Amino acid sequence: MALILFNKPYDVLSQFTDAGSPSPRATLSDYIDRPGVYPAGRLDRDSEGLLLLTDDGRLQARIADPRFKLPKCYLVQVEGEPDEAALAALRKGVRLNDGPTRPARAERIDPPALWPRQPPVRFRKSVPDCWVRLTISEGRNRQVRRMTAAIGHPTLRLVRWSVGNWTLEGIAPGQWDEISPATG
Repeated sequence: MALILFNKPYDVLSQFTDAGSPSPRATLSDYIDRPGVYPAGRLDRDSEGLLLLTDDGRLQARIADPRFKLPKCYLVQVEGEPDEAALAALRKGVRLNDGPTRPARAERIDPPALWPRQPPVRFRKSVPDCWVRLTISEGRNRQVRRMTAAIGHPTLRLVRWSVGNWTLEGIAPGQWDEISPATG
């Protein structure tokens, strides 16, 4: 049984092919040459960070299925500076167009020591930004981005740092590490 921890760069699709696209886009096959593994969950093209891949269907379901409530931690650069009330709303759960979210863990953090994003996030002198660590236990489409927008602080950069006990620690963008699934 294989489990791959991949640090997905910005602008890479969380799939191995991009058939039918009018212009070729980067996919997992540009980085991972390991037959038989598939992503356990998704990470949007404009998001970065930890993507887990496995060749075991049961493990894939345990990682990706919201019923298992596996925590996913994101480092999120947001526009503006959320106050305690905004963070409390995330902790309580916010209402999105597809229903309320589960409560999240949310806290402001110092800017993390991350790799530079290519292309860089647009800097605006007149609009401050800050970083939030957000941990959720579900995985709706573009959920973190929609949650930060719901509290009035749109996401500028989104990096998934961990899923369960698996983290990006020591894995550079575009690199991957194969580990024993028992370590998570």
